[in-house]
Parts: sequence; structure tokens; C-alpha cells
Amino acid sequence: MRAVALLALVASAASPTYGDELPRKLEGKDPPLSAADKERLDARLRKMIGKPAEPIVNLRNIWTHETLVFYAKAASPGIDQETLDTFLRCHFTDEPSHMDPRLIGVLVGAAKRFAVERIDIVSGFRSPKFNLMLRKKGHEVARDSQHTYGHAVDFRVPGVGTRVLLDFVKRLHLGGAGFYPESEFVHADTGPVRYWAGR
Repeated sequence: MRAVALLALVASAASPTYGDELPRKLEGKDPPLSAADKERLDARLRKMIGKPAEPIVNLRNIWTHETLVFYAKAASPGIDQETLDTFLRCHFTDEPSHMDPRLIGVLVGAAKRFAVERIDIVSGFRSPKFNLMLRKKGHEVARDSQHTYGHAVDFRVPGVGTRVLLDFVKRLHLGGAGFYPESEFVHADTGPVRYWAGR
């Protein structure tokens, strides 16, 4: 944030407020700044420097090691559909799908509810091919999984118990909520409301 603030200050030095002569004055090529100009600069610096950084939340995809960042206190995370689709793509086929935008609300809501800086994404979109492969290998995946439609996300919140996180997802009444205590994640989807427990 400080680097951005300093860059903003440098960029504003040539603004109409001070004109092109300000950089020369700062370099000592012209007479020193007037008291009024100096006070205006000092006031601008006081506004930009020394503010604590706004808290952020990192959504981290555990498979791709990509991180999506948004401001924790923002009314909206400002994540566009294409970015969400790419971030939650199938990690096995690298194929994106249209993800239900309500899922980002679940993740943002969890970050705000538990005041955390990081959420780990275990699974987003799962291509039908990958879903079938997992079923054949005996994994706990539904034949007609909501993941294959872009309607589900599996996630964990470091420092928050899986059962506590499950209760949060259930209270949303958004759709399905799955509990995987051994794997330490919860499933949230936008399909029919239902609850289950896995391993």
C-alpha cells in the first residue's frame, strides 16, 4: 500500500494543482516551495502514509497453488465471472466451466463470519471425465455430482473446525452441505437442500 501511495504522490506531482514546476522545486532547481504549497503537500502525505493496510482474504486453490485476493470488508469481492470460472476450474483436465456466482458468496461469507485471512479450495468444477475416474477408483463422489455442473465448492478454513464450518453452510439454506471430517473440508452447493456426512 505504501508503494502505491508513493507512486500516487509522484504521479500527482505533475497535476494541475502544482503545475510542472513542482518536480523542479523538489529537486532544488527553483526557489523552495511556499509555506502554503508545503502545507498542502504535507497534508496530502499525512492522508496517504501511515494508514494500516485494509485486511484481505486469500482464496487458495490447493491443487493449482493459485490465490485469488479480495478485500475482507468490501461489500462485494469484485471477482468477475471469468476469473471465478478459471480459478475454480477442474484441476485434473484444466477445463473451466460456468460456476454458479452464489458460491463466491459462500466463501466471502465464511471469511467474514470467521474473520480469517485464508480459505483453502479443495474442489470447484469437476469435469464429468474426472468425476467418473474418481468413482471408478472408489472415491466418495456422486454419480451426478453438483461439481460437474459448476454448482459446488469444497473448502476448508484453517483454524475453524469442520463441524463449525458445516453449521455455517447449513444455516445459509443455499443447497447441499456435506461434511468430511477425516478430509477436513465441507461441501457447499446450490442444488437441492440436503445434508450428508462422508469420510
